[in-house]
Amino acid sequence: MEEQKEEQKEATEAPVQAAAAAAPAAAVEEHRPPRGPRGGGGGGGGGRGGRGRGRGGERRDGGDRGREGDGMVENVVAINRVAKVVKGGRRFSFNALVAVGDGKGQVGIATGKANEVSEAVRKAVEAARRRMSEIPLTGGTIPHEIIGKHGAGRVLLKPAASGTGVIAGGPVRAVLECAGIRDILTKSLGSTNPHNMVRATIDGLKRLTTARRVARERGVEPEAIHYRARQESVVTHG
Repeated sequence: MEEQKEEQKEATEAPVQAAAAAAPAAAVEEHRPPRGPRGGGGGGGGGRGGRGRGRGGERRDGGDRGREGDGMVENVVAINRVAKVVKGGRRFSFNALVAVGDGKGQVGIATGKANEVSEAVRKAVEAARRRMSEIPLTGGTIPHEIIGKHGAGRVLLKPAASGTGVIAGGPVRAVLECAGIRDILTKSLGSTNPHNMVRATIDGLKRLTTARRVARERGVEPEAIHYRARQESVVTHG
């Protein structure tokens, strides 16, 4: 009888002990965080994806144009983001390249730097207004062909007949539109960097001259200069 009682006691205690032993394992399984998908171990490095385009981050070329109340034309040629690495991380700032002109032969370019895009553009516009130069025009085009140079940038500027339009790329077009040139042919012969192209364009425009100016410097009559501009209807600034 006693042996039967002991066997019955062991039979009733065995399930309870098994359940107690399994309870911690089940609790661990309950609180264990779920595994991610296979092959996703490299997800921790996703934060590095915000470095942007190249070393300088994103860059936008052209597209922003506006005419102020005083009749000045403002073209944003390029905006570049710059990152400075410091102890606590990276600090981002922006520099903007802007062209400003009155559309009648006055044009200037400048750059501005700030922590915000709008502030960088504002600084650049103010600086460009202070650095405007007078460009000689013949009708809606330039008096003669010329190649502007700055650093590795070389831009060919060629007069065109009325109705041709502005045949130019983004950075060069922005400067020519501010200057009020309506008909011109251009070609970039060197660097495609917007800063070099814009400064090469300004260099070429500043070195333009007219037949009247050459005749005045030589002390002869304008009719003695046999060169004739592509458009003879109107001559401005010269």
